[in-house]
Amino acid sequence: MHRKAKVFAEGVTEQEASPAAVLPRTATARDLLEAEEAPDQCSMTPRKKNKKRPMDAGERRCRPAVNLLLVAFVVAVLLAVVLLVDGVGVPAVWIAAAGAQLRRGSGYAWLPYARNAPDKLLGGLLADEVDDKTCRSRHESSAYRRNTPRRPSPHLVARLRRHEELQRRCGPGSDAYGRAIQQLSAGRSAVDAECKYVVSVCNRGLGNRILAVASAFLYALLTDRVLLIDRGNGMDELFCEPFPGATWLLPPDFPVAGLANITVDAAETYGNMLKNKVLTVDSKEPVQVPALAYAYLEHDYGDGDKRFFCDDDQRLMSSIQWLVARMDTYSVPGLFQVPSFADELAALFPERDAVFHHLGRYLFHPADHVWSLVSRYYRAYLARAEQLVGIQLRVFDSEQGKSPHILRQITSCVWKEKLLPEVLAAGEPVITPVPGGMSRTVLIASLRPWFYERIKSMYWEQPTASGEDVGVHQPSHEEYQQFGRRSHDTKAWAEMYLLSLCDVLVTSGWSTFGYVAQGLAGVTPWVMYRPVNFSETPDPPCGRDVSMEPCFHTPPMYDCKLKHTADTARSVPHLRRCEDVKWGLKLVGPK
Repeated sequence: MHRKAKVFAEGVTEQEASPAAVLPRTATARDLLEAEEAPDQCSMTPRKKNKKRPMDAGERRCRPAVNLLLVAFVVAVLLAVVLLVDGVGVPAVWIAAAGAQLRRGSGYAWLPYARNAPDKLLGGLLADEVDDKTCRSRHESSAYRRNTPRRPSPHLVARLRRHEELQRRCGPGSDAYGRAIQQLSAGRSAVDAECKYVVSVCNRGLGNRILAVASAFLYALLTDRVLLIDRGNGMDELFCEPFPGATWLLPPDFPVAGLANITVDAAETYGNMLKNKVLTVDSKEPVQVPALAYAYLEHDYGDGDKRFFCDDDQRLMSSIQWLVARMDTYSVPGLFQVPSFADELAALFPERDAVFHHLGRYLFHPADHVWSLVSRYYRAYLARAEQLVGIQLRVFDSEQGKSPHILRQITSCVWKEKLLPEVLAAGEPVITPVPGGMSRTVLIASLRPWFYERIKSMYWEQPTASGEDVGVHQPSHEEYQQFGRRSHDTKAWAEMYLLSLCDVLVTSGWSTFGYVAQGLAGVTPWVMYRPVNFSETPDPPCGRDVSMEPCFHTPPMYDCKLKHTADTARSVPHLRRCEDVKWGLKLVGPK
């Protein structure tokens, strides 16, 4: 009897208490809350039978509340039965868990996967006219993460709606796009072109590609250009389309071939066009500009290409109808150094340290097959934890895949910063768990399984100093980065997104994978410093980052007036050096 009762009680959260059992799939946590707040509509007086009478809204809202009361009653009866059978020997942890379930039943948070009332439009970031069947993550993901205190500015919301209209009016499939392609194919530059374009191209890892697209999109917003992305490396399969009624994918029949092979030596790069006098910034006479130019902003770009971040050069680029932005990092901090963009950027982002947080949540919605991986894993392993601790581990040297020094760096970091409880040494007195105490779950994202296995074994084999139980999970371990492999990128994107659902993040320095997760989460991480000597554990092992913004690894360091190399970062008050890449730049909030 005891065993059966226990199994049944544990099953309450999965079956009897599951919203899927009592509500349609489109129901939200807010629907449940409204149902509980409307007892007057849940009359027990029977109505007269009328087969033709449709059920009114009050009756529909009544059902979740009634089911909730039934669940509470069943759990209470089961507790009473077990107490009668086992007396005072009933496990306190099980009683506390049942009580916690009842407490959760008092509001929308009792949903197994809902952490807050869903905010499907993300404070206005997302447009309201999108069909909820076209992209599940766009409509469901807000229930899986805690609500962010960062709200998009009204100006950003207005500009996003305006940009969506631009994508529809000028994007692929429109008459304007057809005319622009005809001019490009003929090699003619359009004078006062009705539509202008920026094409994002990146051949690096998925984290770099995401940051590159976000950077290109902000540039498109600032310059009223249509954003198109190269569909190579599976970019057309990993993400939903962000613009309602329009596409952001560059059509396969685009007349310029070889975009993936652009190098710093290409004649069409902006820097080489300046060098070869094809373009002239200081000319007093009207200049015939080409229809297309490459904005080459990768790590090996030269001084000519760095002039992309100069005001005079931006005025010249504004007359070029097609810009192909070849970049491999997060170049947004560089845009904040362009004086002519300053006022608009201040209006778009009053909170400078939330730029990627807003752009990333607007642009990057996992495609349905990726979202299935995310949602299934979250519900199965993470949903019941009161605190989720994400650890993103990137080992840059293959010989460090089983390094005890890196393992010690991880444990030293989470223990020193009180992110996880320490474990007791052999012989130390065991702490009795506190009923209803904190439950923590660790999500590890790493190519290597060795660290996960050691941390999981440690928390299984040794009790914690606080008496807490700690669960440890790792979705996959691909061993090494596999560029261009679709299944690898699918898992990588799913794990980035899972990390972004965590309450606390510990990331590896230099890693764009971690940058994406922290930005989507809206969480300032603890950064584990990259070891200088692989035979030693860094001391300190980690430090709190200065903001949740990604780091720009290769800032221009170019003086636009003097036209030579210089450190101009100090001229912008909300830019600081990165904690992990000392010469990098990142946006920070007010002190």
